[in-house]
Amino acid sequence: MAGPLANKHVVLGVTGSIACYKALDLASKLVQAGALVDTIMSYGATQFVTPLAFRSITHRAVVTDSFDPDSEYSVEHVALAQQADVIVVAPATVHCIAKLALGLADDPLTTTIIAATAPLVVAPAMDGNMYDHPATQANIATLKERGVVIAGPGIGRLASGLSGVGRLLETPELLGYISYAMGKDGDFAGRTVVVSAGGTMEPIDPVRVITNHSSGKMGYALAEAARDRGANVVLVTAPTNLADPALVKVVHVRTAEQMGKAVQEHATKADALVMAAAVADYKPAVEAGQKIKKNDDELNISLAKTEDILKTAKGNFVRVGFAAESENLVENAKSKVTSKKLDLIVANDITAEGSGFGSDTNKVTLIDRDLAVEELPLLTKYDVSNRILDRVKALFKD
Repeated sequence: MAGPLANKHVVLGVTGSIACYKALDLASKLVQAGALVDTIMSYGATQFVTPLAFRSITHRAVVTDSFDPDSEYSVEHVALAQQADVIVVAPATVHCIAKLALGLADDPLTTTIIAATAPLVVAPAMDGNMYDHPATQANIATLKERGVVIAGPGIGRLASGLSGVGRLLETPELLGYISYAMGKDGDFAGRTVVVSAGGTMEPIDPVRVITNHSSGKMGYALAEAARDRGANVVLVTAPTNLADPALVKVVHVRTAEQMGKAVQEHATKADALVMAAAVADYKPAVEAGQKIKKNDDELNISLAKTEDILKTAKGNFVRVGFAAESENLVENAKSKVTSKKLDLIVANDITAEGSGFGSDTNKVTLIDRDLAVEELPLLTKYDVSNRILDRVKALFKD
């Protein structure tokens, strides 16, 4: 199974909040991602959901009592701490956050955390003004100073019916924070990577655009993979149906011109620029101010060439291009390496099975600046991203 969570040992701490029901979904998605999940529940959490619910999802024992003689972890309380690749507290109540800030170890969860060296992710969930209280803010600041990753909270409707800060983040966001926590000191730590994604939209009139079939999935996978290896990531994206990745700076654009300006702005201080976006080669020479009416049998639109973003971007960074081709894959890709002076190009045959627009997999060929060719097997886009980033790492300018 691919992905940053595959075969990772996750300790999931669940404390007494109505948001406990969301922790069930988180446990389920962690298991689906290939993680081994051990759950530790506070007494308060067991009043909202049962240990059996988590055991049914994770297929592993749930710890609720440090002194349970039937628990394999009751005597050697550091066992889970030693096994953990990451510890996640979701939801984390005000009370739990205060205990963690004070370094208390009076229950299975806090004891495990104190005994562990694994990264810790704390996802607050609370009602009313509890998050804004000076004591809570001081406790969270203390945890951040110790390197704890604080995930959220979000803004929205709370259990009391009030609206404000205090919602537990949704599962996809939490998964992003967990992946980030495990990789924040990785081999891209301190590096800045700019990634482009999606298909640009060039307006014909206020209603119609010229665009393409790009889903943005490859660019988003690259952004997440770079984040999971410790990079500071800027994702410049044309419109897609994808949610913004957690802990990635996302810049939303529509046209090739807007993308070019955004890429240049952020690439100036970047270590690598990876242009995975499908940027329009042409745009309407003139955008009609009003919707064009259907009057004639034919409509002729004059097109003008757009600027080649990767070719003209200025900066001392690794340049990675993409070539989506339907014929003469290697020959066309090699031509782009030379004409754009690229360090690496990622070429894929969009007609190949599992490699077309919108798929979750890709079969690519990597061609470097010396025109050496490496053909990769069919992989998930996340795995393809890491293979590309392996090559980028070797090409860093310093």
